[in-house]
Amino acid sequence: MHFFEKSICWISWLALDVVLGAMAGMLFFSKLLHVDLPWPPFVLLGLAVWCIYNLDHYLDARKVELQSPRRIFHQNTNQVIPVFIVFFGILGLIGGFWWLGWGLELQLTLGLGILIVGIRLVVLKFGRGWMKEFSIALFYVIGISLIPILRAHALDRSMELVLFLGLYLMLALLNLLMLSQLDAEEDQKAGFFSATKNISPQKLHQWVRNLGFSLLVFQLALFVFLSSYFKIFGLILLLMTLVHVMVFMKKDLDPVQKRIRMEWAFVFPWVLLLF
Repeated sequence: MHFFEKSICWISWLALDVVLGAMAGMLFFSKLLHVDLPWPPFVLLGLAVWCIYNLDHYLDARKVELQSPRRIFHQNTNQVIPVFIVFFGILGLIGGFWWLGWGLELQLTLGLGILIVGIRLVVLKFGRGWMKEFSIALFYVIGISLIPILRAHALDRSMELVLFLGLYLMLALLNLLMLSQLDAEEDQKAGFFSATKNISPQKLHQWVRNLGFSLLVFQLALFVFLSSYFKIFGLILLLMTLVHVMVFMKKDLDPVQKRIRMEWAFVFPWVLLLF
């Protein structure tokens, strides 16, 4: 494997692309709401996302012998990753108190973290497979938009905000359903709880196609009617969705290549720094 390809894989296995995508999502909503966020909230979000995703991968990798490169990587680093998870988790808590203080923002953030754990346990115990993907997508969008919404002027919390929150949620759900489809065979062999636990891979594939093309059609129509200020945000979401659909449909890419390309689609909002 070439150095560049290996570096990209390491970035993906360590969820650094997910971190960059989440931070880009926070930038998306801060720009949408005319909120000038300093750098600390981005760092805190990045630390939280990194810890959550790597903890999830670490726990998965401990359950059973797996074959995917990402999970093999976490099996081989299961003595090191937990140390960094604890370190960055403590660093995030200290940074949260230091930068945000014991105010509404930190209280809601900690409450969200507790809620994520609680809902995940409930879904794993009583829910259907697709509920895992939906709950992750929901909490992801809440996490990247919470502080921008709290700091926004009341007049900026408009129907356009609700619309873009819904579209971002649907895109995040599309991403997770696509990843579940790509991992279907291994997840079923390992007995993991995912969308394919209650839905056949063929039916899930049809769900993904319908959701992807429906989102594209809706976003194209919406782009025409959006006011000039919101068009750039509509275009970014449209491009992110288009990348997902095109990559997912390409038959000459293996699951690892598809996963990497789809995760990197979430960094598109960084272009808003140019505006």
